[in-house]
Amino acid sequence: MRLGDILRKLLDEKSLSQKDMAAALQMAPSTLGNYIRNEREADYETLKRFASFFDVSIDYLLDFPTRNANNSQENELLRIFRALTPEQQRVYIEQGKAFNRK
Repeated sequence: MRLGDILRKLLDEKSLSQKDMAAALQMAPSTLGNYIRNEREADYETLKRFASFFDVSIDYLLDFPTRNANNSQENELLRIFRALTPEQQRVYIEQGKAFNRK
């Protein structure tokens, strides 16, 4: 997945508009739109701003699995899990175990 696709997914998950994100990052909406449409590549500083805004790693934004994950789906699970409260993590694990039972 490309950066713009990941940004779009994160915006959708948080029910944010591009305009809201651009305002929060003090970035022109047209510039953000170029990133989301994959028409512009983000430099390192911009990637750091995006990662901080969404509380994700730059590896996640670049669809690069971390050493803790074997692929992008596992990386996604780690990102979601780490964003949960301890109680939500417990429930998440129990639900995962239920899927694994035969």
